[in-house]
Amino acid sequence: MSLTRPLTLIVLLALLAIYLLRAPTPPQELRQSRLLLGTVVEIAALGPDQARLEAAVNNAFAEIARIEALMTPHQPQSDVSRLSAASDEATVASETAEVIALGLQVAAASDGALDLTLGRVKALWAIESETPRIPSSEELAEALEETGPAALQLDGRQVRKAAPQLAVDLGAVAKGYAVDRAVAVLRAAGVTQASVNAGGDIFLLGDHGGRPWRIGIQHPRNDQQVAATLLVADQAVVTSGDYERFFERDGVRYHHIFDPKTGRPGDRCQSASVVAPSAALADALSTAVFVLGPEAGLALVEKFPGALALVIDAAGGRHLSPGLQERIEWP
Repeated sequence: MSLTRPLTLIVLLALLAIYLLRAPTPPQELRQSRLLLGTVVEIAALGPDQARLEAAVNNAFAEIARIEALMTPHQPQSDVSRLSAASDEATVASETAEVIALGLQVAAASDGALDLTLGRVKALWAIESETPRIPSSEELAEALEETGPAALQLDGRQVRKAAPQLAVDLGAVAKGYAVDRAVAVLRAAGVTQASVNAGGDIFLLGDHGGRPWRIGIQHPRNDQQVAATLLVADQAVVTSGDYERFFERDGVRYHHIFDPKTGRPGDRCQSASVVAPSAALADALSTAVFVLGPEAGLALVEKFPGALALVIDAAGGRHLSPGLQERIEWP
């Protein structure tokens, strides 16, 4: 009896065993969510080692909590609270200074459509509370005194206010910045594919199994539909919309995105979605674009390399940056 065929089979089986031992472990997906930044934050990470993924995700959540503690207006020892309470100036952490610097840059580029000093206006409306109200014109005029792009001056970590009564609100940038910091932690841990979603402020790290991530943009008037789907890899997507936090009175919708010129909710858009290299930039730009409206908003986005926008105007019309056309799918 010839031994050639059995020997050949044994060799093939040995080679197959060596291949299987050396073949890369298929990636697993770990998905966790926690309540942070006043919203549900979800992190999904892909990788071959579940234990390493879990440690990286836990550290990313811890970093978000650290940034929140620095920039929340609801804790008396946060940088934002100390700055708002200061009569003229305060020293802040380097991360807070970075957020303020970006906010001031977008404020200047948008002619004040983004304003970091609307804390008193936000408090007057109390839209995020159980008892929202419509402030009088006199109240709004007083709350808007001394606000604007020049109301804060930044020198390193030193922040100077134009007036003692100014209340700082970094909400239009800080949430995106916290997402970016979480992504940085994941990268440092060797994670190459992940998504961090903080209530609509999203960063997509790498791709999703060799294909772009598919991000649905909510229809602003029908929460059961998407207005569009964006194909994104290694970029951020942030949407500002009048459907996120609002109340209605006498048929009028009052939402949380204020026009700094009037102190009233912006009325030129239903939503503004921005794709950008960082979530902090996308966060800041989406707010400014929402306030400015489609024409001026898209012109603003063009000033920032790598940024693109989809804007749904007040009547429901859709406007988008030319570079977004090949990366969008319509329902």
